[in-house]
Amino acid sequence: MMNKMAEIRIDLENPEIIYNALRVEGERNIPRTSITLQLGEKNLKILINASDVNALRAAINSYMRWINLSMRILEMV
Repeated sequence: MMNKMAEIRIDLENPEIIYNALRVEGERNIPRTSITLQLGEKNLKILINASDVNALRAAINSYMRWINLSMRILEMV
């Protein structure tokens, strides 16, 4: 039963770039979690449902690292 939830919303000039980078990760199965990515015109939402707090924390940490890495790469190009 999934009962822990988090929503991450990031305002971006070009959210589709980060969305496409994260979509690959979103298709992977993270144990005890369900991830939904929602692309807006100027934002990206990540909805995370997890069976327990540890799984939720792990998923949040993973997505935040991937977002940070993607944004750092974009700054370099």
